[in-house]
Amino acid sequence: MASLAGRFARAFFIRNTATLSRNTGPKSANATGPTFSRTAVSTTSGAVPPKPVKVPLGLTRMAIVVVPFLYVGNLISKNFAALLEEHEIFVPDDDDDDD
Repeated sequence: MASLAGRFARAFFIRNTATLSRNTGPKSANATGPTFSRTAVSTTSGAVPPKPVKVPLGLTRMAIVVVPFLYVGNLISKNFAALLEEHEIFVPDDDDDDD
């Protein structure tokens, strides 16, 4: 079962990377799969691409998303811990070792 899932995942990856490949030049006769090329520094014609767009207030936006979800996760875990303690599940024993 795992090998079948692995084959499907590999086929999906190869099919999707072949369509997303940026190398649009002529293919060689003995190329069997997608041709991977890194065009981050220059385009296929050799031109330097423009600067990437800077996201304004990137750190602030990240904080606006992360902080509420951390707070909600904290509330859920606290309520679930109280529920487990109420039903006496995973409650530590109070052993007094007064020797």
